[in-house]
Amino acid sequence: MDNFINFLNAKILPVANKVGTQRHMTAIRKGVISTLPLTIVGSFFTLINNPPIQAWADALLPYKEILDVPFRYTVGILALYATFGIASSLAESYKLDKLSNGVLAVLAFFVSTAAPIRVTEDVKGVIAAGRYIDIANLSASSLFASIICGLLSVEIFRFFKEKNITIKMPQGVPPEVSNSFVALIPAAFILIFFWFIRYVLNFNISTFLSMILMPLKGILVGNSLFGGLLTIFLITGFWTLGIHGAAIMAPITRPFWEMSIAQNMSEFAGGTSAHQLSTIFTEQFLQWFLWIGGAGGTLALVTLFMFSKSAYLKDLGKLAILPGLFNINEPIIFGAPIVMNPILGIPFIVAPLVTGTLSYFMTIWGVVPMMMARLPFTVPSPLGAFSSTNWSIAAMILVFVNYLIDLAIYYPFFKLFEKQQLEKE
Repeated sequence: MDNFINFLNAKILPVANKVGTQRHMTAIRKGVISTLPLTIVGSFFTLINNPPIQAWADALLPYKEILDVPFRYTVGILALYATFGIASSLAESYKLDKLSNGVLAVLAFFVSTAAPIRVTEDVKGVIAAGRYIDIANLSASSLFASIICGLLSVEIFRFFKEKNITIKMPQGVPPEVSNSFVALIPAAFILIFFWFIRYVLNFNISTFLSMILMPLKGILVGNSLFGGLLTIFLITGFWTLGIHGAAIMAPITRPFWEMSIAQNMSEFAGGTSAHQLSTIFTEQFLQWFLWIGGAGGTLALVTLFMFSKSAYLKDLGKLAILPGLFNINEPIIFGAPIVMNPILGIPFIVAPLVTGTLSYFMTIWGVVPMMMARLPFTVPSPLGAFSSTNWSIAAMILVFVNYLIDLAIYYPFFKLFEKQQLEKE
């Protein structure tokens, strides 16, 4: 282990430092981290609104809609906040006006991703006539668009500023007024530029990504180890790029997952043994055996953070442990962050591939049953695996084994990241 850590220090850390200190990467990281308070608060409301105890869920049912509001306006529109943070951070590095650039980036993001929906007639008791925006377009699933809009809008602003294509006010004019006029011409260009791409060229980033992924459909929706591992790799890989992996993959995987768990449940209800059901790689298989603490098996990383020598990592671990126990890991993904982090991104991808392979063979060898039930994702993983495999003790034990494997894989990268943080502190 010491030799491996030394290898990481010698070979990986210099590259990671170079990538991590690059201006645009730094802006992305700072912008995403700025959303940390929102993700933590929103995560707690997710936990409250999705209790693992049925009696609790039934009691909260009349209040479910209003309890969902805090989540929708925090994590639910995360990409919107990140856009402002990314642009402001990059503008600061260029010594440009942070406020103007943040606002212009938000404008670009709205134009690019949130097409207004026009309702021409009132639907009594449902919706009034008017124009609306689907806030799902502003969630973490649009974080890649957020990054592009945040960075590109600042670069456009910088270009106009360096070429003196701006409106300059006389001396003595208050800075906030002067900055507003400086931003006038770049604002017009940014608006027209992103409007032209989205509405004239009809180019949508999310749609484009989905189109790229569609040829993979025949590979991903199989029941093979290769297909399962490829799905795991893509979900975690997109997350490390700042894209909500499950959301991006949903157009391909969601129909298959829904069909497969329904078929497993139907077969089990018809008397088929849980060891002989049709599908191994259901969503529940990933949820309980791999996503221990959330995508990437991050509960292990949260545990390591809690005992870190770094004050920041230790505090973050303490904040993230309760959501992590219930499989909510936005605080750790955006707080460490794992997004755009070459050090933590590697184990985030590798750990589920290893535990996924082990869990697959444990299933085909008959050690653990297949998934025959679906539970809320906020159920702690050991209980979820135990309940979803017809009360299999072996399945519960496998969760703990996978957790220990996650710890072992994350540990050397955690030590490397901890060293980096301690140097900053």
